[in-house]
Amino acid sequence: MKTMEVRLKVNGEGKQFAVAPGEVLLDVLRREGYFGVKRGCEKGECGACTVLVNGRPVNSCLMFAAQAEGAEVLTIEGVAHGDVLDPVQEAFLDSGAVQCGFCTSGMIVSARALLDRRPDPTEEEVREVMAGHFCRCTGYLKPVEAVLAVARKTKRGGRKQTARVAR
Repeated sequence: MKTMEVRLKVNGEGKQFAVAPGEVLLDVLRREGYFGVKRGCEKGECGACTVLVNGRPVNSCLMFAAQAEGAEVLTIEGVAHGDVLDPVQEAFLDSGAVQCGFCTSGMIVSARALLDRRPDPTEEEVREVMAGHFCRCTGYLKPVEAVLAVARKTKRGGRKQTARVAR
């Protein structure tokens, strides 16, 4: 099989991957151990495979890996800073927005992109972002509330991070 080299940054770390010409970014990321990027519908409809490419949410099942040449890719594995959760992750946990967890990683990276772009979004803007994610468990209310809670905290005192120790 023919392959090509693709150079990119994944979660801030320079990477080089050998990829097949028609291979999608989802398959490469999972092959390389980024299992937080979920395989869902493989049609770009469910949002489970969402990653940020140069700060924008992308369905990695629809993007050829070769298109990521030179890009910065953020997966859920890169959202936290070591053992310190991102405020969006913390809010999802605190509000009960994490249920089965399958859609959670895509929702969190999309919410992170929204808040980076627009720190004080309206509920309508949050719902629009969440509309790109299919979730059978939460009914979307709790994820929307989580994102709005982060926006309120940010408005009051800057982007805060809290530690959460895994047990």
